[in-house]
Amino acid sequence: MNLYSFAKGLVKSILSPLYRIEVVGLEHFPKEGGVLLCANHIDNLDPPVVGITAPRPVSFMAKEELFRVPVLGKILPGVHAFPVKRGMSDREALRKGLKILKEGNVLGLFPEGTRSKTGEIGKGLAGAGFFALRSDAKVVPCAIIGPYKPFRKLKVVYGPPVPMEEIKEQKLNAEKTTDIIMEHIASLMK
Repeated sequence: MNLYSFAKGLVKSILSPLYRIEVVGLEHFPKEGGVLLCANHIDNLDPPVVGITAPRPVSFMAKEELFRVPVLGKILPGVHAFPVKRGMSDREALRKGLKILKEGNVLGLFPEGTRSKTGEIGKGLAGAGFFALRSDAKVVPCAIIGPYKPFRKLKVVYGPPVPMEEIKEQKLNAEKTTDIIMEHIASLMK
């Protein structure tokens, strides 16, 4: 058993009963091929919650500072996280993300780039649109709904893939593409 599978099982056994996690829409998640998984961001626990509810292993970008934290910095690569420099265009992280998608794996992103303080969905950064336009990956929107309060239900909703063929035909830029992805996430929160 690899570290990812072990960590997923351990984290799931703790978080699922604690937050009474309900998962909806797994039938929308492609069984194979590259997937760009885009979710809203309301809490530090969002990456593990998406990781334990997604039906396939998910690789996440994580702020590079986390890789300098003792112990955590050693664990993160084993659970498919890779560093990104925040606040600038990190070419190495962009290349790594495209490679993950090209190899037919799942890249998880929180397009807002930071947690929402209010729980309301915010404006997404152009990175999600960049990956969506530069790859042939299916773009799956995901909404995390509810407060992270023990024993209160937390809902994770996976929606149908965003129709990227139409978006690519319109020749939209990365920012506008991200806006459309964010609209799809917002529609799952209703």
